[in-house]
Amino acid sequence: MDNPTLRVIRQRRSIRSFKDEKIKDEELKAIVEAGNYAPYAEEGSRYITVIQNKNLLHKLNSIAKEVAQTMALEGLRKLGRDENFHSLYGAPTLLIISGREQSVSPEADCAAATQNILLAAESMEIGSCWIFFDLLAFFSPQGAELRSELKIPAGFKPYTSVALGYKNSREDDMPDRNLSNVTFVR
Repeated sequence: MDNPTLRVIRQRRSIRSFKDEKIKDEELKAIVEAGNYAPYAEEGSRYITVIQNKNLLHKLNSIAKEVAQTMALEGLRKLGRDENFHSLYGAPTLLIISGREQSVSPEADCAAATQNILLAAESMEIGSCWIFFDLLAFFSPQGAELRSELKIPAGFKPYTSVALGYKNSREDDMPDRNLSNVTFVR
């Protein structure tokens, strides 16, 4: 079956090379709005922070790299030590999706918003990458200060984040997905 929505879902890929150009305000607002239209278990369970300040993006990356160096996973420690690694891959925009910690399912609510954001961005030919690494910054001693600086409301915790920007290149190779992990029970 083929329709515009399914095409966008099939063609979306994580982009790790962005142009150094801010997304137009109209496009950014539409992407954020798509996140707000995602399903949720409880009204008011998530909050979206939009960051386009280069110094703040660099700060988040630096703090996350410091934390990564203390992690048990060698892959994270290695990225934390890599001077050339930047968790946002040069994206000019980062969205942090935070969930109200006392809500029914903040992780699911944030993930649903994140998926809508990723698909909305792709529908506008804007690159996106679901990022975990930068969230490590909130596990640092500066975590509370970062939440305050980013105006994340009290009682909310960052669960997901998305790097956004115009794509440096187009990914046209879209391999078919294997459905061997699906069982139909009728």
